[in-house]
Amino acid sequence: MPLSVGVDVIEIARVGAVIERWQEKFLERVYTPGELRYCRGRIAELAARFAAKEAISKALGTGIRGLAWRDMEVVPDPLGKPLVRLHDRALQRAKTIGLTEFALSLSHSREYAVAMVVAS
Repeated sequence: MPLSVGVDVIEIARVGAVIERWQEKFLERVYTPGELRYCRGRIAELAARFAAKEAISKALGTGIRGLAWRDMEVVPDPLGKPLVRLHDRALQRAKTIGLTEFALSLSHSREYAVAMVVAS
């Protein structure tokens, strides 16, 4: 079974600046309705999910090229643990390379958000 890892770190202020500039256009392009409901405008949470999507795309071996941001979704389990849901092109890519399980860890400080994905 293949093993693949992806990691990404991003400045929270950078995500905040993009949201301030592009507002709903950016939010609706990058995040699913469920992600937006969960984050409730909290910039650190949105930044962590942005980093997660980058990390997932790296674990898929493509980077974001060829995928849509909303093809990758981060949802909480009942205890709040982040889970990966793939849709459309991201799901097809995972199937093509034999990845069926994704473990995701998110964290943030005041300045940075980080995400790490291990997929098998």
